[in-house]
Amino acid sequence: MVGWNLVRGAAPNESHRALAELEAKGRVDALITQNVDGLHQKAGSRRVNDLHGRIDRIRCLTCDATSLRDAFQARLGTSNPGFRQLTAAYAPDGDADLDVDFASFQVPDCEICGGVLKPDVVFFGESVPTERVRDAMQTVDASDLFVSVGTSLMVWSGYRFVKRAVKNGTRVVSINLGRTRATDEELFLRLEDECGVVLSRLAERS
Repeated sequence: MVGWNLVRGAAPNESHRALAELEAKGRVDALITQNVDGLHQKAGSRRVNDLHGRIDRIRCLTCDATSLRDAFQARLGTSNPGFRQLTAAYAPDGDADLDVDFASFQVPDCEICGGVLKPDVVFFGESVPTERVRDAMQTVDASDLFVSVGTSLMVWSGYRFVKRAVKNGTRVVSINLGRTRATDEELFLRLEDECGVVLSRLAERS
């Protein structure tokens, strides 16, 4: 409830904007992202596979209905008026670290079936929905170049697409500051630089 205000107000960065520009120019066919913040869409990208879901949606664990996070925020505020004005230090994932007693906190149920609601994202230990993986694999299979941007590829849900591209004989490029799980044998090119700088240059020259 407190952390959502930070996530909702987040704005696309240089990388998001450059990728959207490259798509508009016909240089990027599709994006597969492990991020859940929707910033690619805010920047203007249209063909986005949100592999791990979207934090701006809520899903019912019983009936599978989805709703907007903003609407749920209003329900949270109504059920917990004493928490509305709280502020806190934010964690990188948008959580807020609160040193308060949560014993009285009320989490609203699904308005359709009364089931338990959760953010529509893949939590650690959960599996990525099969249809998203299938769609992502089809995107990889149709590509003539696979570019891994801003990820260490330590999570298998992302690294498997690099493996698939290599198996297909597709060239793989990594743009990332720091090491990645991909090996030199798997990569056609490794660029250890700021993603926004590299992508913006590509967009300017496209």
